[in-house]
Amino acid sequence: MKIFYFLKSFNRLPILFVFILALLINTACTSADKNIFYSPAFQKDVGIKLTDTLATKETVLLFYNLKKLGANQKIIFGHHESTAYGIGWRGQKNRSDIKDVIKKFPGLYGWDFNMIASGINIDSTNDPTRLLVKEAYKRGGINVFCWHNNNPVTNKNFYDTTRVIYKILPGGDYYLKYLSQLDLIAAYAKTLVDSTGRLIPIIFRPFHEFDGSWFWWGKNFCTPEEFKEIFRVTVSYLRDKKGVRNLLYAFSPDRNFKSKEQFLERYPGNEYIDILGMDNYYDFNPDGDGLDWITKKLRIISSLAEERNKIAALTETGLEGIVDYNWYTNKLYKVMNDDSVKIAFAMVWRNANKIHHYAPYIGHQSVEDFINFSHFPKIIFEDQLPKIYDQKYSDETIKAIEKNKKMFFLELLWQNPIF
Repeated sequence: MKIFYFLKSFNRLPILFVFILALLINTACTSADKNIFYSPAFQKDVGIKLTDTLATKETVLLFYNLKKLGANQKIIFGHHESTAYGIGWRGQKNRSDIKDVIKKFPGLYGWDFNMIASGINIDSTNDPTRLLVKEAYKRGGINVFCWHNNNPVTNKNFYDTTRVIYKILPGGDYYLKYLSQLDLIAAYAKTLVDSTGRLIPIIFRPFHEFDGSWFWWGKNFCTPEEFKEIFRVTVSYLRDKKGVRNLLYAFSPDRNFKSKEQFLERYPGNEYIDILGMDNYYDFNPDGDGLDWITKKLRIISSLAEERNKIAALTETGLEGIVDYNWYTNKLYKVMNDDSVKIAFAMVWRNANKIHHYAPYIGHQSVEDFINFSHFPKIIFEDQLPKIYDQKYSDETIKAIEKNKKMFFLELLWQNPIF
């Protein structure tokens, strides 16, 4: 009898074994699922929809947090190629003319895909731009790439305004050549990873200042429909064909609009754009539209961004040589200091030399004014951005940023009573 019961129990063992194994597998999978990031669901949960519905978590958080900062009128200050070179120096580690002046790095860094799309640096492990992008990300900074693309048909520089857009569209003689340039950008973007292998989010703003007529993609050298199509081709190829998951896409005309309709004349559609911006240098000049109109244009962008669930930004600006020594406080801050202007960042152009520069450097007469500018509550630098890639900013995060700014200002007053 005992043998009978033993054999009967033994026959059930395979079933019991399979049940336990299935339970273990299910538990393991459930545990693993908690660590899997599903971008569409996450984007839906936080109330946003990126151009890339499969974007990395860090890219989604960057978008969400930039939008949160803009809505609360916190403006990240940026500087093109700030850590690559400055006045009297080049390639010095952990240096920036901005840092020399205020002991802080800018919160945002501009770079250019020009050389990369030309086939230079892509295979170089010592590429300085790649290293500087990684260092900025590690510190908590934000990286933005424009693309001064040389004319892909004539092989001359980007100021060669030979009409070529129609030739690089699908069916054109140079379409495949254009895609080969995008291949290089895609490959490069995928090399931008941190020490753990996570992709570094990048803001990409192709075809900037397209409403001007100084680049081959300018308004006089292609129709609105041709421009929209090449923008869509660019985004679709990088996103859908090449699977680049760490890009936010910016739409950044120059200053040649005075209404929402004019701003949107060449807009490729919400599904291709994450950031609405404007490059504006000329309106600060006597012949430009003036400060009031700069503010009005920023209001237009801010309103459109809010309507379309996008980010608003002043993507490029500056005064060459900073010949107005109070330009930062009396002009730049003035145009942004408006209740209806809700931009997430403002970036000035590069410091190439003592004539062609847009940020102050030690010894320049604008230093004191820039220091005053840096202390305005709305202006944010790198060390005032709490873990922008790792957490979803809340109202408490914004309050912490404001408190940090106040503490920094009080510390300066203590150290410099005459400030």
